[in-house]
Amino acid sequence: MNIVHLKYAVEVEKTRSISKAAENLFMGQPNLSRAIRELEESLGITIFERTSRGISVTPQGEEFLQYAKKIIAQIDAVEAMYKNGRTDKQVFSVSVPRASYIACAFTEFAKTIDPQKQAEIFYKETNSMRAINNILQADYRLGIIRYQTTFEQYFQALLLEKGLASEVLLEFSYVALMSKDHPLASRGDFELEELRDYVEIAHADPYVPSLPLIDVKKAELSEFVDKRIFVFERGSQMDLLANVPNTFMWVSPVPDRLLALYGLVQKQCSANTRRYKDVLVYKRGYRFTELDRRFVEEVRRFRPQNIIPYRTRKTPFR
Repeated sequence: MNIVHLKYAVEVEKTRSISKAAENLFMGQPNLSRAIRELEESLGITIFERTSRGISVTPQGEEFLQYAKKIIAQIDAVEAMYKNGRTDKQVFSVSVPRASYIACAFTEFAKTIDPQKQAEIFYKETNSMRAINNILQADYRLGIIRYQTTFEQYFQALLLEKGLASEVLLEFSYVALMSKDHPLASRGDFELEELRDYVEIAHADPYVPSLPLIDVKKAELSEFVDKRIFVFERGSQMDLLANVPNTFMWVSPVPDRLLALYGLVQKQCSANTRRYKDVLVYKRGYRFTELDRRFVEEVRRFRPQNIIPYRTRKTPFR
């Protein structure tokens, strides 16, 4: 097996065609077919299935190609670094929950990126399991996961099993976010039953592998509401809340500047006793870069001020 063969296999997967891949690689189709066959024989696996519809990737092939792409990316990075002298590229990646205070922190962090240097910055909003998998499988440096404290034992065991270090950033209860024109906006405390007549905005992908999805939804969603709009990103939720006054959403506390921007209010409800944690995760032994430290500092700065954060870390970031 050699690096050239890895690049051949990745190109075949991208085009799903031997002839098209050969054209892109400026080589003959028979030579490419022979190279792929030699690669498969040296590995003892079948990477591609040849069908009447073209090329498909086998399960073993998918696993191999994930490694191949990482190897090629690392080689390209080394070549770019040393071919014309070392480049000081700014690299940062994080997966986070859909939390407004974290989004505001990322905006402030982005202001510190040096425009005179190359930069590759990845910020992905997703659920906790995908955030963990992004660190383990997709080379993301950091993640922030959110879970209900009911599931804490499961997540702590999972992080230990996967070799991930963690730090609790915030423990909180959700607040009800709604338009300033919502019927409950001018009220003080309210009962959960009073939400029965309104439409709840909810994120559509809660995920705890130890439980069936239906059980996770029961643990996350209010039993008093039977009208919901499910969304996957914060832009839609903010627009809905601002423009449909009979909607509401359970969220982590929102910075004042976003409340003013969208004309929203957040209401604490003493009857909502569920507790959540936002937890910073990363590979055990990982050494934080300057960009990592800057981002985490901004997250700490934007944490809701009326909630006392956990301070469990005993040593400074490395």
